Amino acid sequence: MRILIIEDDRRLARLIQRVLEDEHYLVSISHDGSSGLEMALAGTYDVAIVDWMLPKQDGPAICRAVRAARRPVALLMLTARGQIEDRVCGLDSGADDYLVKPFAFEELLARVRALGRRALPESGANYELRCGDLVMDLRSHTVRSGNQTLDLTATEWNLLEFLLRHPGQALNRQQILDYVWSFEREVQPNMVDVYISYLRRKLERPGRSNPITTVRGVGYRLEAGGVS
Repeated sequence: MRILIIEDDRRLARLIQRVLEDEHYLVSISHDGSSGLEMALAGTYDVAIVDWMLPKQDGPAICRAVRAARRPVALLMLTARGQIEDRVCGLDSGADDYLVKPFAFEELLARVRALGRRALPESGANYELRCGDLVMDLRSHTVRSGNQTLDLTATEWNLLEFLLRHPGQALNRQQILDYVWSFEREVQPNMVDVYISYLRRKLERPGRSNPITTVRGVGYRLEAGGVS
């Protein structure tokens, strides 16, 4: 599950990120409302954790914009405002849930899990991403290539997930960077090539072509692997 944190308190954002990553969630962070909204609208996130008081654009405004754009992301609002009228305002702006600071991380995780369950499709088949005999199970957080289970790092998982969501499509390096590294400015484009190489090695199987192919002058494409 991919989670976006929009929180200007950098220390709190890092703490939340660490707690979520310990649960194997894929986490991105923004520290202001404008860039956070841009990420929420442009990225593919299951849950966004949104602080109420943010520079440039506040939490309720972000929730209203996300709902107006019909993005299918669950919104959890964080705030020090605990009055009933504040809760009503937050929920009416489009938030799915509301958590008052200070909070226990156990409660935060429970609310994220609940929102994640709502975000997942009802049909069991849709919990899986497939291309040929390559299968990613979003519930158990496992990947199988034929009968082999693959051991992937968080970045490799994120990369493969993006490829599996766009099978047969030529994806350029910038598209991959934006999804996998979530607009981190310090990440260089050649990191795409490095992690494609890592992932290819893990997908190698005797007698079969590698499912990740190079599209010259563009980037990469995931195809159903066949006999070499």
